[in-house]
Amino acid sequence: MWCTSCALAVEGALARVPGVAQASVHYPTATVWVNGAPAATQLAVLAPVVKRLGYRLSELEPVQDAQQRLAQESRYLTLRLIVGAVLGMWTMLASLLIYVGALPNATIELVVAWVSGAFSLPVVLYSGLPFYRAGWRTLLARRPGMDVLVSLGVFGAMAVSVGLLLRGSSEVYFDTAVMLIVLLLVGRLVETLCRQQGLKAFDALRLPEDDVVVCQGEQRDTQPVGEVSIGAVIEVPPGEQVPLDGLLDTPGWLDTATLTGESVPRYLHAGQRVYAGCRYAARLNAAPLKVTVTATVGQRRVDKLCEQMRRAQAKKGELHKLADRFASWLSPVALLLAVLTLPLGLLLGLGLEDAAVRALSVLVVACPCAVGLAVPLASLAGSSQALQQGIALRDPAAFETLAKVRGIAFDKTGTLTRGQHQVVHAALRQGEDLTIFQTMLHSAVSQSEHPLASGLLDWANKAETATPPKALHKVFHKVFHNVLHIEDHPGKGQQVTFQNGEQWWLGSAAWIEQQLGTPLPDNAQHPDYAFASQVVVANSRGWLATLYCADQPVSDAKASLAELQRSGYIVALISGDRQGPVGWLGQQVGLAKTACYAQRSPEAKAALLKALPSPTLYVGDGVNDTLSLAEAGVGVAPMQASEAAREGAAAQLLWPGVSGIVRLLALAKRTRRVMVQNLVFSALYNTLALGLVTMMAVPPLAAVLAMAASSLSVTLNTACLAWAEPDEASDSPMPALSAQRSMPPTAGQSRPTA
Repeated sequence: MWCTSCALAVEGALARVPGVAQASVHYPTATVWVNGAPAATQLAVLAPVVKRLGYRLSELEPVQDAQQRLAQESRYLTLRLIVGAVLGMWTMLASLLIYVGALPNATIELVVAWVSGAFSLPVVLYSGLPFYRAGWRTLLARRPGMDVLVSLGVFGAMAVSVGLLLRGSSEVYFDTAVMLIVLLLVGRLVETLCRQQGLKAFDALRLPEDDVVVCQGEQRDTQPVGEVSIGAVIEVPPGEQVPLDGLLDTPGWLDTATLTGESVPRYLHAGQRVYAGCRYAARLNAAPLKVTVTATVGQRRVDKLCEQMRRAQAKKGELHKLADRFASWLSPVALLLAVLTLPLGLLLGLGLEDAAVRALSVLVVACPCAVGLAVPLASLAGSSQALQQGIALRDPAAFETLAKVRGIAFDKTGTLTRGQHQVVHAALRQGEDLTIFQTMLHSAVSQSEHPLASGLLDWANKAETATPPKALHKVFHKVFHNVLHIEDHPGKGQQVTFQNGEQWWLGSAAWIEQQLGTPLPDNAQHPDYAFASQVVVANSRGWLATLYCADQPVSDAKASLAELQRSGYIVALISGDRQGPVGWLGQQVGLAKTACYAQRSPEAKAALLKALPSPTLYVGDGVNDTLSLAEAGVGVAPMQASEAAREGAAAQLLWPGVSGIVRLLALAKRTRRVMVQNLVFSALYNTLALGLVTMMAVPPLAAVLAMAASSLSVTLNTACLAWAEPDEASDSPMPALSAQRSMPPTAGQSRPTA
C-alpha cells in the first residue's frame, strides 16, 4: 500500500463483501483484520476483491519478509526522490528567474520556460508515478483520497503550462507540479522508514532458531528447533534460553523476568512449567536442564504474545476511525469543487483559457500542503524538544494521543525500581557485634553470584566506615575470618566454612531450620518486612541474623508519581512480582493499595490496562511488557529497558528514572496546542481560498504564493515550539526532578541502618 488512502480503499472494498461485518486495514503494518462469517473471511474469497483494486492479499507474512519489503520500498522511494530533487531544482530555478524578472527579454524567458518544462518531465513521469497509481486505485474503490487531488493538480499544472507555452507565454507552472511531488515524496519516505522501524518490535520477540539437543534414553541428537515435536525431551545448557515451552524434568535456577517481571531468578522444581525465552542461569547452575516439550514453534507463549501484539495494532482506535471518517469526505469535496470550476467558469462567460487557469488555481489551493504540514511539523518540533529533555520518540504521531492521556500504568522491576536489592532491615542475635558480623558477611558473600549477594555486600561494606578503634578491630577479625570453603545447596542456601573453623549457614528459613534441627526463634521473623526477600544466617550456636532485602525505587519515582496524580492522571502499578514487594513499593512511591496490582501475567496486565480511563500510557521495560505496550495508547520504555520493550514502545527515556514521563506529557499538551492552531489556520486558509478562487479570477501564481504563505505560517508557528527553551516547552518544568536526574545518588545514599 502506498498511503492511508490505499488502506481506506482496501478497507471499503472488503467491507462491501457479503458476510463481512467489519474490516480494518492498518496501514503502518500492512495488515487487515476482518470480522464476519467464516465462509466470507476466507483468503480465497477476499483476495480477488483486493486484486481487482491492484493490490495483493496474502497470509500474514513473517516479520523478516515484511522488513525486506519495506526496505525495498524505501530504496524505491529514495530513487524517485533523488530524481525529483535533482531535476526539480533546475525547474524551480528556471521558474524563479522568470517570476522575479531577472531575464533580459521575453524571448529568453520563453526559452527558459521550455527548459523548465523539460526538467519537470522526468519528475512528473517518473517520480510522481506512485501518486497516479494510488489515485487510480482509490478511484476504482470509490474512495478518492488526496492522491487524486495531487495527481489532478500535477496534470493540471502541466497541461496549463504546455498550453501557455504553445501560445507564447512564459508564465508557466511546472514548478507547482514539481513542488507537490517532491514534498509529498519526502513525507512518504519518512512514513515508510517509520513503518520499517516499527516492525523491530516483533523482530525483538523472536527467539533464536538454533539447533537443540534432543535426548532419547541415553542417546543425544541435535535437531532444528522447528522440527522438535511435543513430548520430546530437550537439553538446555547453563546460560542459554529455553527454546520451547515445557515441563521440567530436572530442577534449576531460571531467570523468568521475560514473562513474569520478577526481579530475581526463581528455583523451579521438576514438574513445574517453564516457558520459552526464560534463561537458565549460568551462575547458579552447573548441569544442563532437561525439559519435556509441551508447545512447539508457533504455539509457544511468546509466539502467541507476538500474535496478540499484531492483532492489537491492526485494530483501529476511536481516534483513528474519526480521522478516517474525516478523510473519507474531505478529498471528494475538494475534488468536486475543482472539477466544477471549469464548467461554471464557461457558463459565467469566461474564455476557455481563463476558466482552465481558474480550475488550476482551485486544484492548487485544494492541495492540502498546509494541512499536510500542520501535524507532522509540530510532531517533529515536539520530538526535537523531547530529545533535548531526554526522551526519544520513535513515533512522533504519539504526541496526539499523549496530550489526551488519562490513565497511566507502570511496571515495577526495572521501571519504578533500580533492579538492585538493598538491605532494608537486619535483625541480629542479642550480644553479637555488628561490625564483626558485617566483616564476616562480607567475606562470605564476596565471591557469591546470587542475585541478592550484591545487596548484602553493599550493606556489609558499611563496616569500612567504622571509627578507628572499631576499624582496627575489624582488620584483626578479618585475618581470621577469611572463607576457607563454600558448599552450595541450589534453591536452599549455602554452607560457609571460615579459616578459624567457624561455620555459617545462609539461606531460606525452612532450610536453616532443617540444618539446625530446631525452629527459629520468634525474633528471627519480622512480620513488617514480609514483603522483602529474606536471608537467614545461622552458626553452630543457632540463629545468628535475618537480613531483609528489597528492590529500591528509583530516586525520582515518588516525586514524579505525586506530580502525575496532582495533574489529574489515574496512576496504577501493575507487576508480575509478588504481592508483598509490589505493595511495599506502592507505599514507597505514594500509591494507594487499590492502585497496586501484583502477580499479573502479560495477558492480565493488558486486560487491567484496558480497564483504565483511555487513552492510556504504559511504562515497562521487559519482554513481558510488550503486549501492554502494544495495547496502550502510548507505550514508553525506561532507559534500561530490554530490546523488545524499546522496539515495541513509541517513546524511550534516555535519562535514569521516570521523571521524563512528566516532562513528556507536559510537552505533548503544548505540541498538541500547536497542532490544533496549525490545523485551524490551514482549514481557514483552505475555506477562504477556495471561496475566493470560485468567485473571482486568481492566477495560479497567486494561488501558489498563497499556498506557500499558508505553509510558511504553519512553519513559523511550529518554530515557536522548536526554538523554545526546554523548561519553557514544558508546562511543569519540575526543577527538583531535573536536579535529581543530573546528580546521581552519592555513595551510601538511602542505605538503611541495622
